[in-house]
Amino acid sequence: MAEDAPAGDAAQPTASGTVRELLRNRGFTGLLGYRLLGLLSYQVVAVTVGWHIYEITRDPLALGLIGLAEVLPYIASALFAGYAVDNLPRRRVGMFACLGLGITALGLAGIASGTLSVSGTWLIYVAIALNGLVRAFLAPVYMSLFARVLKREQFARGAGVSSVVMQSGLVFGPALGGVLVAVGGKSTAYLVASVLAVFAAIAVTSLRVTEPPLPTERAPVFRSIGEGLRFVFGNQVVLGAQALDMFSVLFGGAVALLPAFITDVFHYGPEALGILRAAPAAGAVLVGLWLARHPPQRHAGRLLLLAVAGFGLCIIGFALSRNFWLSAGMLVMSGMCDSVSVVLRSTILQLSTPDHMRGRVASINGIFIGSSNELGAFESGVAARLLGLVPSVIFGGCMTLAVVGITAKLAPRLRRLDLGELH
Repeated sequence: MAEDAPAGDAAQPTASGTVRELLRNRGFTGLLGYRLLGLLSYQVVAVTVGWHIYEITRDPLALGLIGLAEVLPYIASALFAGYAVDNLPRRRVGMFACLGLGITALGLAGIASGTLSVSGTWLIYVAIALNGLVRAFLAPVYMSLFARVLKREQFARGAGVSSVVMQSGLVFGPALGGVLVAVGGKSTAYLVASVLAVFAAIAVTSLRVTEPPLPTERAPVFRSIGEGLRFVFGNQVVLGAQALDMFSVLFGGAVALLPAFITDVFHYGPEALGILRAAPAAGAVLVGLWLARHPPQRHAGRLLLLAVAGFGLCIIGFALSRNFWLSAGMLVMSGMCDSVSVVLRSTILQLSTPDHMRGRVASINGIFIGSSNELGAFESGVAARLLGLVPSVIFGGCMTLAVVGITAKLAPRLRRLDLGELH
C-alpha cells in the first residue's frame, strides 16, 4: 500500500475532511494509535504512582513532589527534544521515547514487588524523573507527524478527532489504573503500562507516512532552539493561547490532590480514584465528539477565553462539594470546558507553525502546557500544605479566573481571533 501523503498533497480524495474520511486515512489512524497507547501507558503509571506514594507517606505534599520530579527533567530536555525531532527521523525518535516509558514502568514494577528493595520513596521519584525525560519527546513527534498526514483545511477537524482519542485515553487510562491496582496490585498495573508502551513503539515505527527530508546541514543546537523561541514569543496569538492554558492548569488543576480527596473527604478506595481521574476526560470526550463534527471557526479567541473561565468555575465547584457524585459531575464539566480549549489551542498551533520547526514549537508548547500539569501538581501540594486541602483548590480556581482576565487584556489579537484568519 502506498504511503499517505503529507499535508498539502493528495492525502484524501476530497478536501471536505469529514470524520469518516479522516478515519480512512491510514497514516492518521496509525498516528492516533501511537498517541492513545502512549497516553494509556502514562496514565496507568500516573494513577498507580500517586496511590503508591500516598500509601507510603499519607502526605499531600508528597503527591505534589511527584509532579516536580517529573517536570524538572521534562523542562530540561524539552527544547533539545524538539531539535531532535526536527533533525532526526521522527518515527525513530518516537519509538525510543515509547520504549523509555516501558523501561521506567518496569522499574516501578520492580520497586512495588520488592524485587528492587529500597527504603523510602526516593527510587520511585527517580523513575518518575526518567519518565519525564522521555515524555518530552512524545508530543513533538506527534505534532510534526500530524501535519504530514492531513491537509491544512483538515487541521481543525483532525484536532477534534485527536482530542476525542486523547480524552478517551484519559477516561479509560485512569479507570484501568484504578482497577488494576485494586484487583492485581501496583506491580500488575505497572507491568500493564510497560506493555502498552511497547505497543505504542510498534505503532509509531510501522506508521505509514512520508517524513520531510532531513536537513543536509544541521544548524547549531542553540541557534536552532533560539529560532523556535523567537517564533513563539514573537507571535501574540500563539503565545497568548499557550500562556492562557499554562497558567490556568498551573493554578486550576486539582487532579494531583485527588488521592487526598478520596481518602480524607470522601473516604473511598482506589476504584473511586479512577472514577474521579477519568471524570474530566469523560466530559472532554462528549464535547470533542461535537467539535469533531462542528469544528469552531468564528470567534475562536473569545470562545477560548470563555472555556478557560468555565474551567476555573468548575474547579471551585468541585472544591466546595462534599458529595462524591456531585464532585465527579463538576470534574466532568471542567473536562468539557478543557476540551474546547485543547481543540482551539491545537488548531491555532498547527495552522501557525511552519513545517520545518514543528518539533521545536511543539517542545516549547510542551513546556507551557505539558509541564504546567506537573508544576500545577507541585503548586497544589504546597498550597494544600499551607492553606489546607479544600481552600487550596478554591484559591487555584480563583487564580484561573484572574489569568483569563489578564490574558484578555494583554492579548487583544487572541481575543478577536477567527480561525479563518490563519488558513
